Amino acid sequence: MSIIGVMLGVCVLIIVQSVMNGFGEGIRSRIVETQGDIRIRSNQIIYDWEAQLEALRAQDMVIGAAPFAEGVVMLQHLNRPQFPMIRGIEPWSEEDVIPMQQFLTLGSMEDFDDEGVFLGEGLAYTLRAGPGSVVEVFTPLMLERLKEDEVLLPRQFKVVGLFRTGSPQVDGNTMISTLRVMQELYGLDEGVHGITLKLRPGADALTYSRELENHVLRPGLNAVSWYESNQDFLFVVEQEKRVISFIIIFIILVASFSIAIALMMAVLRKTREIGLLVAMGARPLQVAYSFCFQGFVIGVIGNSLGIAMALVCLHYRTPILSAYARVTGSSVDFLGQYDVYEIPVYYMMSDFIIVTSFAVVISTLAGLLPAIRAARLKPADALRSE
Repeated sequence: MSIIGVMLGVCVLIIVQSVMNGFGEGIRSRIVETQGDIRIRSNQIIYDWEAQLEALRAQDMVIGAAPFAEGVVMLQHLNRPQFPMIRGIEPWSEEDVIPMQQFLTLGSMEDFDDEGVFLGEGLAYTLRAGPGSVVEVFTPLMLERLKEDEVLLPRQFKVVGLFRTGSPQVDGNTMISTLRVMQELYGLDEGVHGITLKLRPGADALTYSRELENHVLRPGLNAVSWYESNQDFLFVVEQEKRVISFIIIFIILVASFSIAIALMMAVLRKTREIGLLVAMGARPLQVAYSFCFQGFVIGVIGNSLGIAMALVCLHYRTPILSAYARVTGSSVDFLGQYDVYEIPVYYMMSDFIIVTSFAVVISTLAGLLPAIRAARLKPADALRSE
């Protein structure tokens, strides 16, 4: 029973940490795929972006760079208004930074022009719009012109495709147009809001962004890495993992009490044998070691079984979750809150080392109290009834 207690505690702890790691890695990879590694931004519209773009593309660490402009518009279809983000891109350079073609579920980049737009699947579902639908766009520029007694009619665009990035926040709140259209809608002339960079695999975006600001970019331009722009959200995800792991650790602590009780009963039942060992010359420290070693063996066996059980459960997580949903009649809609649509898993060796070490140490220390009691037994008292 003590081994089973340790096994369950280790199993649950490994499962929770691996799944939370999977959520974190999924979120990080999704952020990089949809936002790029680094964004060059400014407090003002960037008009010399072409010169900056050439300078950035000349860097060895940069494998892709593309300008963009973004903002908020009112989008309407069949009298259904929405207020999504609109992102203007250059189709021929965007693919070097963000795999737009990979995200498309309907339509093709070949159909993308100044008269067409792409909608996120969630946004299209809300608007009841699909490929071939015509949507109307209202921009803040219309309000500015209205102050000057000039009326601008809403622009109409044809939906040429739908995309799904895997992030509900992006898919449900994003429309993509060409950069030229976005410049017209926001009155940017030839300016842009920023430049997105794609770095070589393994590059540290946070460190390299500082290097760009110091040596490449002109004053007034800021290089913001994907980690900096999403730091608060990533911190919350990391804290969730730590809090849940801290709570589950108590399962192993409860198991340690069962180990202590089992070994204490062994001391009471083996009083004569302990007295005989001491009478034959065994030192009290050696007697204590024997009970601590029992706790160590229980911890090692429980660890091994717990890790094996966790790996099996994680490997078959999809059918297990499906069976649970059928039995309880529930759904797994909570997955969308983590920007993923399936339970991911990411193994970290540090988690296995920490959990294994903790479980073995706790199991070994659980035998300390019985060991002290056994070491204090005097041969005369233990063998008095013999």
